[in-house]
Amino acid sequence: MRRLIAVPLAVTTAGAAAVAYAAGIERRSPRLRRVEVPVLPAGSSPLRILHFSDAHFTPNQRWKADWLRSLGALQPDLVINTGDSIAHPEAVPPFIDAIAPLLERPGAFVLGSNDYFAPQFKNPARYLLPDDDERVTGPELPWRELREAMSDAGWLDLSNNRGFLKADGRRIELVGVDDPHIERDRYSDVSAEPDPDVVLTIGVTHSPEPRVLSPMSDDGCRLLIAGHTHGGQLRVPFYGALVTNCGLDRGRARGLSRYENSWLHVSAGLGTSPFAPVRFSCPPEATLLTLVAGGDRS
Repeated sequence: MRRLIAVPLAVTTAGAAAVAYAAGIERRSPRLRRVEVPVLPAGSSPLRILHFSDAHFTPNQRWKADWLRSLGALQPDLVINTGDSIAHPEAVPPFIDAIAPLLERPGAFVLGSNDYFAPQFKNPARYLLPDDDERVTGPELPWRELREAMSDAGWLDLSNNRGFLKADGRRIELVGVDDPHIERDRYSDVSAEPDPDVVLTIGVTHSPEPRVLSPMSDDGCRLLIAGHTHGGQLRVPFYGALVTNCGLDRGRARGLSRYENSWLHVSAGLGTSPFAPVRFSCPPEATLLTLVAGGDRS
């Protein structure tokens, strides 16, 4: 009888410990990942891109603000923010203050659905089900203020836009879309062949939807950068992400992978929804992408 009682008790205790770890420790333990991507023309020197995403910033998140601010010491050649930066109507000023050192570097951004609308409580079970395309959104957030603050600092707004930046003295072409998760993407409006006078064309999106990634790759974007998935947020050891919350397959839920003619990097992001403040086997992250020679312009 004691053994029969002890087993469920042990399972319950282990489950409670896992929840406490996921909610109290892992989600506040950010990591900087370093990845090498062979996309530059032969003979090129390395180019460093800092990619961060899904901060879901709210006021008084001191640990997150301090960590974001510390990334400025990396002095990347280019910074790319793939959206869902805020999650509260008063989050813009503290978020901009946190990324102030990064705003001194060349940069570009897109917005995500949670920049436009405040998060709402949802049935947690929906997270584990296939995406049914139904969107539950809260009140509008100050996304215009967010966009203007980053644009005024010199960052390029890539929401259904194409433009150029100089990084380490080299001309980079970037093309992006507004968030496909809420069907604001209009890639056909900005589709074009790469400029022949750039060293690289990069495609940027918040949600890595294949309907956006594939035409970007077809157009010659050798590097695609996205966020949104949270890396699955809850990952099973030796199995990986349970879901991606988009049309991308689970195997590409975070990190670097090949996608058709391109390299794809998906960030697992820094934050979580205030209504689902847990991460398991998927700590918060930003990534320093070191681009090296090996790319093919053909």
